[in-house]
Amino acid sequence: MASHRKSRPSGARAAGIRTPALATAALTSMALFSQSAEAAPAEDGKPSLEEVEKKVDALYRQAESATEKYNAAKERTGRQRKQVDTLLDDVARRTERLNKAREELGSFAAAQYRTGASVPDTATFLLADSPQGYFDQDQLMSRLTSRQKGAVDDYVTQQSATMKKRQEATRSLEALTGTQDDLKAAKTTVQTKLASARELLSQLTAAEKARLAAIEKRQQEEAARKAAELAKQQAAAADRAASSSAASSASGGSASGSGSDSAYATKAAKAIAFARAQIGKPYVWGATGPGSYDCSGLSQAAWKAAGVSLPRTTYDQVNAGTTVSLADALPGDLVFFYDDVSHVGIYIGNGMMIHAPKPGAYVREESIYYGGESIIHSVVRPA
Repeated sequence: MASHRKSRPSGARAAGIRTPALATAALTSMALFSQSAEAAPAEDGKPSLEEVEKKVDALYRQAESATEKYNAAKERTGRQRKQVDTLLDDVARRTERLNKAREELGSFAAAQYRTGASVPDTATFLLADSPQGYFDQDQLMSRLTSRQKGAVDDYVTQQSATMKKRQEATRSLEALTGTQDDLKAAKTTVQTKLASARELLSQLTAAEKARLAAIEKRQQEEAARKAAELAKQQAAAADRAASSSAASSASGGSASGSGSDSAYATKAAKAIAFARAQIGKPYVWGATGPGSYDCSGLSQAAWKAAGVSLPRTTYDQVNAGTTVSLADALPGDLVFFYDDVSHVGIYIGNGMMIHAPKPGAYVREESIYYGGESIIHSVVRPA
């Protein structure tokens, strides 16, 4: 069964991106159900093993898609919470200054009360909805001293600025609330899909589980064959490139890009070494390490170890580098899967990758063809 992630509308693809032959949840797996007994309806109206396998794969796909939505919402929530905290701190400081300005006006009111001076009613001013409008009347402003006018101007300025910041904070709080709702909805979706998958798997008999394991074994064998083919193609391409470079050097030319290729290879080696050290750790949706990972959490952590900062989600990581063809993939490149770019693995060469596959599985090395060639979306070089 396959592993995967988030849903996003797909637009025009850049060069080097493969368009899947079909884009349905049922193609989450490339299982070849050649035995009719496996596809035949079970007794008592129970779904066939093929139907269970497809449903479970689809549920895992939907869970990973929701996981990427969760990851994105979590990122937005963190940023918005920081923004709200900053705005609230600013509002508190401005409110303090506004209170000081109000106190100064209040001192004028007290002095006027003691002396009986004929000046505008400061108490009425302080309660007015529009202090500036109150003092815009020439006959009133002319009766204020310059110091009083300065206090009024300061109060009006502080009040206006404070009101604007309060409105901004209110809008930011509303946005944060909306994102938190998205976060909760995505979390609920993930949990619901995983629970449904577990329920389906729990209904399988021991014989059915054995047949399902046989199906997965055939999938792996086919994926290994495809990976070996790609490895041969890439080795041949590397030989041609080396011959071209040698010929260029012999004729007095210089191979272009060798320095940048070497720098990338160094970083990629660090990313791969990190990813390899995580093998055996469990897939946990929303996890970024160190004890567990989801697929984009692993790719982000691996490249961070190489000094490269990647975004959190698969659909942002796919834009964080240069798209290359599958035939030109180098160790360290990121391989993305499915039309919705919902899964990612770290290419290690020879048609293989390291990835965090799906719920219930562990970080492992696996063929990039684990779900068939049609589900490979694109290959991206992140540095």
